[in-house]
This record gives sequence, structure tokens and C-alpha cells, in this order.
Amino acid sequence: MKKEYLVLDKVEGALIELSKVHAVGYGEIVQVENNLGEKKLGRVIKIDGDKVVVQVFGSTLGHSVENTKVSFEGRPFEIPLSRDILGRTFNGIGMPIDKGGDIYSDNFYNVNGRPINPVSREYPRDYIQTGISSIDGLITLIRGQKLPIFSGSGLPHNELAAQIVRQAKIKVKGEERNNFSIVFAAIGVKHDEAFFFKEAFKKAGVQNKVVMYINYADDPIMERIIAPRAALTAAEYLAFEENQHVLVIMTDITSYGEALREVSSLREEVPSRRGYPGYLYSDLASLYERAGMLKDREGSVTLIPILTMPNDDITHPIPDLTGYITEGQIVLSRELHQKNIYPPINVLPSLSRLMKDGIGEGYTRDDHPDISNQLFSAYSKVQDIRALAQIVGEDDLSDRDKRYMKFGDAFEANFVTQSYNENRDIDNTLELSWKILSLLSQEELDRLKPDLIEKYMKLGD
Repeated sequence: MKKEYLVLDKVEGALIELSKVHAVGYGEIVQVENNLGEKKLGRVIKIDGDKVVVQVFGSTLGHSVENTKVSFEGRPFEIPLSRDILGRTFNGIGMPIDKGGDIYSDNFYNVNGRPINPVSREYPRDYIQTGISSIDGLITLIRGQKLPIFSGSGLPHNELAAQIVRQAKIKVKGEERNNFSIVFAAIGVKHDEAFFFKEAFKKAGVQNKVVMYINYADDPIMERIIAPRAALTAAEYLAFEENQHVLVIMTDITSYGEALREVSSLREEVPSRRGYPGYLYSDLASLYERAGMLKDREGSVTLIPILTMPNDDITHPIPDLTGYITEGQIVLSRELHQKNIYPPINVLPSLSRLMKDGIGEGYTRDDHPDISNQLFSAYSKVQDIRALAQIVGEDDLSDRDKRYMKFGDAFEANFVTQSYNENRDIDNTLELSWKILSLLSQEELDRLKPDLIEKYMKLGD
């Protein structure tokens, strides 16, 4: 039942407080109207007895305790969804901003999502080919996985995300699927960043498969909290009702965390680590855990959240908690970026926990698991030898160590490095791996089975 209140207790910033309110739900949508007829949406963010705090999506300039009418809608925040959302652009609260008209649908979906019974979840198995060797070969992305990109200010995470969107191919049991779509959520981005993604999708010819939810840096802070939820709701709809394989890209989760901190401060909650609210972990989990697959549905939701680590600090609360929730991470390196290596993926701290179940014979190739382990092992030894070379000098290294140095340079220059427009399939990636490993003696290839060496190693390369 819809309720209207004409007397408020306080209007402060984007918050409205009122009392003597009954039968109102947490997260309920509110319509706020002043005496000039200007209407704004809001959401209930706190209930204390008969007192309620409402967060307004926008400024409360022109609103006072005497000239404002608050109407409780009796429903959570919902957005209309149909297949027509493909190719469209919306703001953070799901309203069209591309002059394409409203979305008309009989079905409205709660942005907080629908609870998934863990028993009904399907275990992720099939890999997504991104065309990027360091990801496909060493940090393989699996359909239904949540795999974040840990980046830093000024690093090319946007370019990497756009390249993944442009090149990604879903393969189910070795067969490529065409029912593939992308949901892109921009959280607190600058206008030029949003323009970059729009142009990247247009040039790649995939704009008709992309749904964009954009919250600009100058948009209301509350929209920043709703935007990723609206995007994930659209992804769930496409995956579980339209049988699409959906790749969700969200940037920047750090902006989302800062929005949570600001709202928490306005609500005068007791802060936790570095001023972030104590419920940051569960709030992030409420986003990340919406990725996955269902046993009785063909579609899937794969999530790649991007977060910029303040001061490149991987122990910062947002990347730290994200690492606990998600199934691995892709870490970008400022040191590699300064060497003009693109994409600057630091493979050693990066990992994909679901990789082992989605590669190998029947998925990628029979040599993939072993060659991945060998590349990790050899490259980790390179780091130790480089540290030693800084102390004793390269000329005093043993022949074995010099071969590892040569391998490390070739690995970064030929395997990790590839151009923004270069798309390598998994066979090219694995063949390149063998070619680089041939720089080492066979005695050093202790992670490879002899029959694989005999089958794939091309002597003389």
C-alpha cells in the first residue's frame, strides 16, 4: 500500500529523516517531491523503530522539512527488462540515456537479485577464450567464474577490459557458442572513460550485444551503489531467462567501495578498516556471488570486476576482501607497464582457482596443465636470478642462470606482450609457450611429462 508523509524531521545532504512511519521495508523505493513539483527517487537505508532514513538519488537542494512530500511505494527498487535492452545504454538506476526510448515490459526485476539455492548451481567447467596469451595460458577464465582485475591508477585496465570484450569467445564442450552477450557497468567513471568504452564496442562491432549501465563521477552517490546491482540483474535476466552466456565487466569497484564508505559516514555508522563500513565484505559478496550457472538453465553469468588499488596496495580492504570472495585474480604490474609491456599482467601473483577444471584434454589441449605449471615454475626462478644479477652482475652468472635470464626476457617480450588488436587462439598460445621453453635445457623442464616433450617440443626453434 502506498503511503505519503508531509512532515519531515530533518533534511541533511542527500538524507531525509522522518518519524512515525509504519510498515515500511528496508530498501523500499521512495518518491520525494517538493512544492515545485520536482520529483526524485530515493531508497530506505535505515529503520530504527518508527524512524526512517531515506537516501535520495540526487541533491536535496530546494527541499525542506515543510515543503517536501515523501511517498513510500511499497516495493523494492525494480527495473523493467526485456531482450530489447541489448545494444542500449542506461544510467546507474536503469533509466535510458541513449535517446532510444523507455524499455516496455510486463516484467520488473528487483535489483537485489534472486537468491540462488547453492544445490542448484552448476560447477564451472568450460573456458572462455580471451585471445590474450597470459590469461588463456596461465590464468584461464572459466564460464561462470568471478575473476577480478587488480590494477592501479594509470594502468591500462580499461584497454584490457575492452580487448577482452572484443575478443572473448565462449566454448561449451569444445564448441563455440553464438548466444553470447556483454553487460558493462561503469561505476563513478569520468566521461572520457565512458566514451572510450562506447567507441571500443562500436569499432569492434559488438555494440548490439552490449548492455551498458553508466554512473558518471558527477552523478549522485546513491546511483553508484545501485548501478552494479542493476547491471547484474540485467545479466541474470539474459542468462537465466534468455539463455545467453553473459560476460559482466564492472569498473571501478574501488569507486563503489568509496560510495559505500560515504553513505556509511552519512548514516553515522561505526567505521571499520580505513573508514570502510564493517559490512564491506558481505556487501561485496552480495555482488560477486551473483555470478555462476544453474543446472536447469543453459545460460551463465561470468564476472570480471576491475578495481584500482590505492597506492598499488594489494592489502587495501577492497582488493583484500575481494580476493577472499572471488576465484582468483589478474594482477597488473606497474613495473611491466613502465617497460612498455602490454598487457602488463604480472603472472606470478595472478591465479585462476577454477582453471584446473576447465583446461586439458576435452577442453583446451592435453599439454595445457603441464605447460602452464612449467611456465610458472621457470618464470619464478627468473625473478630470483634477476635479484642475484643485481648483486653479482650478469657476467658472473652461470650458463644455466643466463639461459633463465634469456627465457625471462623472451617470456615477457613474446608471450606476455601482445598488441591491443592481436587475438591469439589457445593453440597459438600453447605453441608459443613451447617455443619459449625451448630456450631452456630439457633437464630444466621438470614439470613436463617426457611424452609431452616428445610430442610438442620442436627442437631447433
